[in-house]
Amino acid sequence: MAKNVAVLVVNPVNGMGLFKYLEAFTESGIPFKTFAVAETTMVKTNSGVNLITDDLVTNLKKWTDEFDAVVFACGNAMPVFAQNVDKPYNQDMLTVLGLFGAKNKLIVGHCVSALMFDIAGIATGKRVALHPFVRQAVKSAIATDELTVVDGNFYTAQNENAIEMMLPQLLEALKA
Repeated sequence: MAKNVAVLVVNPVNGMGLFKYLEAFTESGIPFKTFAVAETTMVKTNSGVNLITDDLVTNLKKWTDEFDAVVFACGNAMPVFAQNVDKPYNQDMLTVLGLFGAKNKLIVGHCVSALMFDIAGIATGKRVALHPFVRQAVKSAIATDELTVVDGNFYTAQNENAIEMMLPQLLEALKA
């Protein structure tokens, strides 16, 4: 039976990256729910398309045991996070990532996701792919220049264009 996936959707989200995950999950029969890292379920893509997620990250804190994996769908994550670090939804996102990490569940993301995993304290010693602009900010993970990296339960891609190279391994793990 396929694993259940929680998809964290920042506001604004990189629609191209988000839709690559969602399309692959849908086509492969992988069940997922989307959770807005925001005050409402209404989010936008970087290009301005409105999306409505299934729920809020705040509510995911109560349901993490129902999911086997978490995907961090990147967007303008770092600038928006930095401006809103004290907002409850960002603190809830870090808590959720911590809960998934503590239970050794699959952790997935692209672009600056690995930096968010590092900030959440769950990527210590893990090799990660991430956007070159944030490479120096990583403290506990091992930042690489690779386009994709799979290190144990961590699946990371440098950017949305590299997601497709990571998807076959990720889908195999989600179907197992």
